[in-house]
This record gives sequence, structure tokens and C-alpha cells, in this order.
Amino acid sequence: MLGAETNAARLSNAAPPAIPDTETFWRTVVEPVEPFLERVASRLAEQVETFDSEVAVYARYALGSQGKQLRPALLGLSAGIFGRLEEPAVTAAVIIEMVHLATLVHDDIMDEASLRRGRPTLAANWGNQISVLLGDCLFADALKLASSFPTTAVCQAVSAATKTVCSGEILQTLRLRQKNFTRDDYFRILQMKTAELFALSCDLGAWLGRAAQGEREALRQFGLDLGIAYQVYDDCLDLFGTESIAGKSLGTDLAGGKVTLPVLVVLERAPAPAAQRLRGWLEHWDDRHAAELQQLFWRYDVLAEAQAVVHRFLDSACGKLDLLPSCTSRDSLADLAQFLAQQTAQLGVQESA
Repeated sequence: MLGAETNAARLSNAAPPAIPDTETFWRTVVEPVEPFLERVASRLAEQVETFDSEVAVYARYALGSQGKQLRPALLGLSAGIFGRLEEPAVTAAVIIEMVHLATLVHDDIMDEASLRRGRPTLAANWGNQISVLLGDCLFADALKLASSFPTTAVCQAVSAATKTVCSGEILQTLRLRQKNFTRDDYFRILQMKTAELFALSCDLGAWLGRAAQGEREALRQFGLDLGIAYQVYDDCLDLFGTESIAGKSLGTDLAGGKVTLPVLVVLERAPAPAAQRLRGWLEHWDDRHAAELQQLFWRYDVLAEAQAVVHRFLDSACGKLDLLPSCTSRDSLADLAQFLAQQTAQLGVQESA
């Protein structure tokens, strides 16, 4: 395995090793759960076919935006720490992935994004009305599937997490272009809208693996920290990445008035006149400000600060793994953190890669 040790210092004190082929690295990370992920993908495809035939067309298209199956991988690896991966774990992973796909469909509407995974978004192809309703169908079908468990615990957990995710999105919308937006506000929203599904994946995996309560809590906290780190990375990708590599529309945060960590760093570090000018830009963003904003980012070392924040959350996540039994699945969770560290290190240098 790539990351048998979970000592957080390996992420903070040294740059991640250069890994030219990220796809190979990812496949190595998820190798212990590869058959599990194949079963999840198959079950997702089967679930889509339970929709009305005309609706299934759109659901199949949305399924093409699921990416690397990160949340199913988290669930599978968490369950794998404590035993074999059985069919209930597959069902739970399908449920979480359907909730995630619903949030992606709705996010693309709110962000007015035209690309997702290198192809037109559902909204770009068929409009907002179809997309809103398709997202609602995916949410509803996920909860219906959750109710198939012999206990209400899964349905309750999925419903609570979905409520938290949607509440986070509402709070983010309420705070668009807000002048007194703080880091605490930012991280609270990230925990709700992104990290909650990471935490749910880890927690349900531990529960299905019959982990002790302390082990469940450690995995849930791992998921929260990893999820926050992931969203900080994604917010930086929107400003420092390239569409060809990201495979989605970039720059949508600024256009939509979202205050993300890079912008917060400038507001914290810049003199009052420059900070006030930036606040004015956020109220009525125009792409003509992009070049000057990039100068502010480099002047105040914004990317380095954001990368350091990602590492701090990854360090915290890896520390939680020390509380779990040593095994291949636990090592792979550490490798997930290493994978994200490696992706974060590539920000800002991708143009010349």
C-alpha cells in the first residue's frame, strides 16, 4: 500500500511525492474495494432503470457525472476495516451516491454551470425545470431505497444528512456577497454542504461493519475533516485550475458571488482600500477584474495559505485513523488523504504539467 502509516506529519512537513499518473494512483488507492465499487456501479444503473422510461433518459445522463465514486469508496473502505463487504453496504453506497448526484444536478443549476465531467450539464442540455425535478426524483428514490432496510436507522441517517446538505446550500445562498462573511462561516457551510456526505459514508460503513461506537465516531470525524479539505481544494480549483483538467466550468464561484477561502485570505491580508475594492467586485463581478484579482492572489500568497489549510484538515483526518484497527482498508483511507494532498499540490502548476 502507498500509505501504511497514518502519521499526519508526512502530509504537512513535506510535499507529496510527484505522481504523474493520477488515475493509476487512484486505482491503487481503491484497489481493496474495486469489486465493491463495480457492484455499486451496477446497482446504480439498475436503480435508474426503475424510473419511468422517459425520465430514465435524464437519470442515466446524470449518472455519467458521478466521477470517481469517492463516497462509495469511503463507505466500502470504512466497512472493510471491520469485516467483509456484503450487499447492505452496496445498497447504502447506492443511496449516498444518488443523494450526491441529486446535489450535483441542483448545484449546476444554481451555479449556472455549463460543464460537468467534461460534457454539458443536465441543465445546459434540457433546462432548469427538468433538472430541478430530476434532482428531486433522485433524492426521493434514495430515501425510498433507504426505507428497504429492516431498521429505520439508515433512513433516518440519510434523511438527516440530506437535510444538513440542503441547509448548508441555503446558508451559502443567504450569504452570497455578504461583506462580513468570516472563515468560521465558510467552514461551517463546507461541513454542512460537502463534508456531511463524506461523514455519512464513513459512519454507515462503520455501522454496517459493526464497529464500536468510538470507532464509528473516529471514522465520522475522519469523513468530516476529509470532506472539508476536499471542498477547500475544489474551491481553489475554481480559481487556480483549468477546465481541461477539472472537466467542469470554472470561475462560477466569483460569478455567483460566493466568498471562498482564497477571497477571504485577500480580505484578511490586503490593506483596507484593496479589500474594499475586492468587496465591490464581488457585489457586481465582471471578468475584467480577473487579472487584477490574480495579482492580489499572488501578492498575498493566497494559494500557499489555502494549501496549508487543506493539509491541516488532512492531518486531522489522518490522526483519527490512528484510533482504528491496522489493516489494508485503513491504509487506503490514509492513501485517500495522500491522493488529495497530491492533487492540491498540483494547483497553480497544472498549466505547465
